[in-house]
Amino acid sequence: MSGERSFGHEELSNADLIVDAVYEGGEANNLSAAPLPDLLNVGTAGGFRPVRTPPNSTQKYSYVVLYTTFNEPDWPDTLDAQTGTFTYYGDNRNPGSTLHEKTGNKILRDAFHNLHNGQRGTIPPFFVFSKGDGWDRTFRGLAVPGDRLANQSEDLVALWKIRNGSRFQNYKAKFTILDVSQIPRMWISDLEEGNFLTENTPDVWAEWRESGSYTPLQAEQTKDHRTKAEQMPTSTEKRTILDAVYSYCNDDSGQARKFEHVAAAIFELMDPNVTRSEVTRQSRDGGRDAIGTYHISPDIGSESDSLGVEFALEAKCYGPNSSVGVHDTSRLISRIRHRQFGVLITTSYVHEQAYKEIKQDGHPVLILSGGDIAEVLLENGVTSESKVKEWIKNQIPK
Repeated sequence: MSGERSFGHEELSNADLIVDAVYEGGEANNLSAAPLPDLLNVGTAGGFRPVRTPPNSTQKYSYVVLYTTFNEPDWPDTLDAQTGTFTYYGDNRNPGSTLHEKTGNKILRDAFHNLHNGQRGTIPPFFVFSKGDGWDRTFRGLAVPGDRLANQSEDLVALWKIRNGSRFQNYKAKFTILDVSQIPRMWISDLEEGNFLTENTPDVWAEWRESGSYTPLQAEQTKDHRTKAEQMPTSTEKRTILDAVYSYCNDDSGQARKFEHVAAAIFELMDPNVTRSEVTRQSRDGGRDAIGTYHISPDIGSESDSLGVEFALEAKCYGPNSSVGVHDTSRLISRIRHRQFGVLITTSYVHEQAYKEIKQDGHPVLILSGGDIAEVLLENGVTSESKVKEWIKNQIPK
């Protein structure tokens, strides 16, 4: 990526950690090329790579490196750059072990237990890295467990999975990337000596440790539309999921109506607040493929107040090289009634001109493109072609 900072392999042992900087791997085609051992004295494998404190320390770990490829369909780690929320899955990713047998899940259990009990002083800093080209690694930020909303029922959740007929559990954890652009090498050295609060400690981490106040690193979007590349799947796994949706919904003359049901279900899957989504009859739909209600209420019981916001949904089952154009988007916009919003869902992408007009004119339209469809399905456990077809079959009225 142009404009990014990078550190050569020979610079690693003295380098600071800079958000979005690339730490280059070596030239060998084996684990000796991995940069993280030279950068942070950690191992070469695994998602969780802790560094222990000296024997005289009262804490177990100096810091923990969290590593992700962002490319495992069954475990869709995500970083929301606009909110600073980092979602990370534990290391019990195959059957055969209980939830807390693996080191990583023990780290998650202890960190969130201490967070919920106000014992933040026992929680080490987490350094997040992702895979780059070859052996290169990109620093994503300094993370702490939980978020400012402090929802203890959702920040660490044990999920059940099944593989080859065997059930097992793994954690899904929520972290916050703190607003720190650079981690000085001197603080890393302090941590390795068991000293957490020094003159080199980032202020926002010290504040979180002391008071529990979260200051997330939030990056606003600098443009009002996404390019074709940004709207389409970014990995082989995601392309496989989207191709399965398109091929299954495009396999007969009734494909358009089939995809309308699928699109409505995808929107419901994306957000549990979407309720009463209903595919309309062609002769009476007024140009809308589906209508529904977005439900807003405090989740405190059946007697609480609530608000329903109606939406109109347009579904376009197009091939990857066929864009949704101005004619299609104008059709949806013209049929959005007062106090409604629109949703456009497509297996393809929205053309630049149409996308710009929606955003620049302030139309209340949400766009879910091909890449978004793949993301939603993967995040909800629909992780293979066979699972896609099974899921779609369950959405089509008998």
